[in-house]
Amino acid sequence: MNQTGTIGLFGAAGAVGQSIAAALRAADRDYRVIGRSRAPLEAAFGHDPRAAIETWNPDDPASIAAAARGLCTAIYLVGVPYHQFELHPQLMRKTLEGLKAAGVKQLILVGTVYPYGRPRMQPVTEAHPREPHTFKGRMRLEQENLVLEAHGKSGLSTLVLRLPDFYGPGIERSFLNGIFESAARGKRAMMIGPIDVPHEYLFIPDVGPVIETLTRTPEAFGRVLHIAGTGTITQREVARQAYELAGRTPKMMVLGKTALRVTGLFDPMLRELVEMHYLQTEPVVLDDSALQALIGPIRKTSYEEGIRRSLDAARQAVLHEAHA
Repeated sequence: MNQTGTIGLFGAAGAVGQSIAAALRAADRDYRVIGRSRAPLEAAFGHDPRAAIETWNPDDPASIAAAARGLCTAIYLVGVPYHQFELHPQLMRKTLEGLKAAGVKQLILVGTVYPYGRPRMQPVTEAHPREPHTFKGRMRLEQENLVLEAHGKSGLSTLVLRLPDFYGPGIERSFLNGIFESAARGKRAMMIGPIDVPHEYLFIPDVGPVIETLTRTPEAFGRVLHIAGTGTITQREVARQAYELAGRTPKMMVLGKTALRVTGLFDPMLRELVEMHYLQTEPVVLDDSALQALIGPIRKTSYEEGIRRSLDAARQAVLHEAHA
């Protein structure tokens, strides 16, 4: 495989990694998928002759350098357990060391809205102050700063691309996924309220083509950019559409912040969500006009189509279970 211009997806097995891989395949480009264990990478990418599979230890700069050797661009998608956000800057320091040793030319960090803290304007542009009031926000900010400070050093160009909450077919780490699964099964959806606040969600299959384009856009580097969803929608409206498509009446159980605290006594994930609950009451809605000025109009899937496709995937999963 010709490695000239090869893209490396670090933390490739998640939803964003698979979206980027699909875009690279469509553009007929070689890419490398890098993860902690080989089996999930083989399952997701083993069918694609364009994909080379590599494992790494993100705690070891030598392992990072070995995984990155010969890459032109590294795309960083590495997740950490929700209760261990202090690992984000720690792993990024080691990753930067490894990428520099390997001679990688470009790094794209796929980030979140956490570093902004509470929104002071709507929609939020890249000029918004980065003053997080949460621990998770501070750790993400520290990670971002490491990436931005590395720009122009050791031959490396860097970019932070910030995403809002996302959803899509079979994407378990989406706040909306439980709605699609519950609608497909005719069960009650557990939702984190309030559910009538307009919120922005990005349809994950739309992300890959944007990132593929950015890898070929040198003037995008040295800065932060946003990619936004297609306007806003409420969780209640997502549920209404999903259950209607399933031919069912919406059934919902809504957890507010107090209920999250109580259930968090027994569920560590829900306990961690309490800190970030402000995003449910004061959501960050992103402005991506800077990105579109740079690369042109972005194809964005409508909520109606995205909800339909997500529900179809949930129904297929239920059918597959029934026949397993």
